[in-house]
Amino acid sequence: MNAFAILGDQVRRRILELISSGEKRAGDVVEVIQEEFGITQAAVSQHLRVLRESGFATVRQQGAARLYCIENKALTELDNWLERMRGNWQTHLDKLDAEIKKES
Repeated sequence: MNAFAILGDQVRRRILELISSGEKRAGDVVEVIQEEFGITQAAVSQHLRVLRESGFATVRQQGAARLYCIENKALTELDNWLERMRGNWQTHLDKLDAEIKKES
């Protein structure tokens, strides 16, 4: 699954928002997601698994708790790709801006 397919899902994006500020217990993530989206614990667990397997999140065991946090590598790779795309867009926008200024 590619990054856009993973991040295209609103539940997974929300989970990433929740864990972006630091480690969160899986139970706490499940509680928030169930409340906001009305999905089952099993469905939330599936989203967590997708994020983990795709490299967007990591998990570590602490006693009985599973703690999730953001994995920066996948986000960095995505940001690098977006930066290359921004460079293309910026060139076109700069040319458009120059044309508009010529017309004025």
